[in-house]
Amino acid sequence: MITLDKELNSLEYHGRGIVIGKSGNKAVIAYFIMGRSENSRNRVFVEDGDGIRTQAFDESKMTDPHLIIYAPVRVLGNKTIVTNGDQTDTIYELMDKQMTFEESLRTREFEDDKPNFTPRISGIVHIEKGTMNYAMSILKSANGDPDSCRRYTFAYSNPQSGTGSFIHTYSGDEQNGRLPSFEGEPKDVVIPDMSLDEFTDFVWNNLNADNKVSLFTRYIDLEMGKFESRIVNKNK
Repeated sequence: MITLDKELNSLEYHGRGIVIGKSGNKAVIAYFIMGRSENSRNRVFVEDGDGIRTQAFDESKMTDPHLIIYAPVRVLGNKTIVTNGDQTDTIYELMDKQMTFEESLRTREFEDDKPNFTPRISGIVHIEKGTMNYAMSILKSANGDPDSCRRYTFAYSNPQSGTGSFIHTYSGDEQNGRLPSFEGEPKDVVIPDMSLDEFTDFVWNNLNADNKVSLFTRYIDLEMGKFESRIVNKNK
């Protein structure tokens, strides 16, 4: 179990990241995006119903919306879906047709952004009768081979308070012309006992100042199902 701030500071560029966990009687979610290119950095999070979507900060500078514009967070009944791409919609639509989280993601692969073939990372939080469980998924290439997809799903039932899981797209700096994909299981992290505003500041302040772009956080009350959310955008 490692502290979340230490893990957030472990890389200058995580790509995109999802944190899911529990603090007291609340489910905790955080999703952030980072960027290196002007196109990636030219984004903000905006509210969209019970979820959020990405939007160009300066429309005149948006060169390619492909893989950039999507809905990272959507809510389906008592389930909150969070992902790093348009697979949010795939999960929402297919689970609404009674498919499972894992089954819905079998219809998708990693992103087509050669040579990185960025992994698609996804999470889902299910709340019922005062308890929570969650799952995380990663769809990744086989060491950069675009013809081979590896799909992993990790499920967590009744997590302990103060604990969570952190998954992100890249595992380190560029190697041999490509960014290496995340490896292994989602990392076990400590979820600090903080208010939502404090937690939002905590995550944002521990992301690399040059590369961070936007952050979304949400606390969901396990008894009532009500939630509070925050959005932080570097572009203002």
